[in-house]
Amino acid sequence: MAKTSSNIKVRRWKKSDIPSIVECQNAAYPHIDRDSLSDSRKLEMQLDTFPEGQFLAEIDGKIAGYSTSLIVLLDDDSPWYSYNEITGCGTFSTHDPSGDTLYGSDIAVHPDYRGQGVAGKLYQRRKTLLKRLNLRRMVAGGRIPGYAEHSKKLSPQRYIELVKAGQLKDMALSAHLKAGYDVKSVHYAYLSDGESMNYATYLEFENKAFDPAKRMIAASPINRPVRKMRVCAAQYEIRPITSWEQLVMQVEFFAETADEYHCHFLLLPELFTAQLFSMLPPDMDSLHAVREVARYHEKYLELFTEQATKHGLHIIAGSHPVDVDGELRNIAHLFTPAGKVYTQEKIHITSVERHYYDIQPGDKLRVFDTPMGRIGILICYDVEFPELARLLTVAGIDVLFVPFATDERKSYHRIRYCAQARAIENVIYVVIAGCVGNLPQVRSFLVNYGQAAVCTPCDVAFPKDGIMAEADPNCETVVIAELDLNDLAVQRDLGSVKPLQDRRNDLYSLHSRVPVEVIYT
Repeated sequence: MAKTSSNIKVRRWKKSDIPSIVECQNAAYPHIDRDSLSDSRKLEMQLDTFPEGQFLAEIDGKIAGYSTSLIVLLDDDSPWYSYNEITGCGTFSTHDPSGDTLYGSDIAVHPDYRGQGVAGKLYQRRKTLLKRLNLRRMVAGGRIPGYAEHSKKLSPQRYIELVKAGQLKDMALSAHLKAGYDVKSVHYAYLSDGESMNYATYLEFENKAFDPAKRMIAASPINRPVRKMRVCAAQYEIRPITSWEQLVMQVEFFAETADEYHCHFLLLPELFTAQLFSMLPPDMDSLHAVREVARYHEKYLELFTEQATKHGLHIIAGSHPVDVDGELRNIAHLFTPAGKVYTQEKIHITSVERHYYDIQPGDKLRVFDTPMGRIGILICYDVEFPELARLLTVAGIDVLFVPFATDERKSYHRIRYCAQARAIENVIYVVIAGCVGNLPQVRSFLVNYGQAAVCTPCDVAFPKDGIMAEADPNCETVVIAELDLNDLAVQRDLGSVKPLQDRRNDLYSLHSRVPVEVIYT
């Protein structure tokens, strides 16, 4: 018997894990008909079909348990299916990315690791996936392996009632109830399972955070769980404030607006937290003032984590000055509905940032693989360097978000025209959002000129001028647009011109000396 360990690591499993998963499955289900279990070939098919839904738990490097799942669309009037029907005989050929239900195909814990919380960790990972993909519910067909010894005296319904009441304990059902599943009904012939007398529970776990409107917009049965996204770009008015709470009210307005219009992403401008300068003494020099603003970083993280989880939004919260080992960096933050935070540093620093704030450049380029698609973030000046957007595109992005802050119209149009160029040459969407308004007495951030917009490639499938949406300049408002990622995929293959395919690699090439990091959110 393995020693108890709290060092449980849950991750997505890989093809190299399959032999160990088969061993774990055989140990966990010694009495189930072998034909009802998944062999190596079926496990590989499950992984290829929906890699995001397959997890395993390790303790001290050894596989202690695993779980499998797929997305399905069920008939609410008759939701019950046998295991073979709902999983395509274990091949996951029934996986439907446009469905609204996560089906828990299997979850098992090796006998040597039972009682150590392994199943709980796997269930938690499933729930995170459920919320991340904005699915309506999680369902499963649950075994009742303790029923055989009570079957002479109890009906399966009565047995389940006693387990729910705590008068009996069932290895599988008790774990399902602990995980928060509700038993909706009991059915016969789900599996060939002697321990359960071939009965199984129909289990359901409701996603309280489910947003049906966002799911309706996003769902499309093409390759990924989602192929559309709705974005909201905030044209944020910089105005003097006297307290942190005033900034919070303004942020809440934009988050509520994005939520009201069923958006998946909200983009705010670069350094919009410069509003905090107006709370400082006007004679404080810029180098000290920006350090004071950087001290609000923890409050900034708390504010946007709360807003992202409350509204089920991915929020690119502009950027904020952050102290990194004594150096100030201009860092964009991506907040997810699951409460996670990821960052992208500004790579190229303008002379103004160096002079007034002593901002130092970052050196990492990241791609964020979200449930809606792969996105990238370039902060303002960075979009003027085509190499960065091309590296992100080669790494798989569909949408590039560009928070910016520009002081007058010429500066703005450098960003705008470069964003348009990046959309055309890479066949991607580019969403830009900037500050408007003024900060009197703040010499380093006096005036702002901005116009939020969504840029597209210029070809048949897109608007004639390559602008899907734009705001009136220099007023506080938002731009909302629905991005069809399938249009990009078609355009790259069938467009009037194909800039990605037609590159002359015999004449030139682009290589990153630092690998582009892909982060799964």
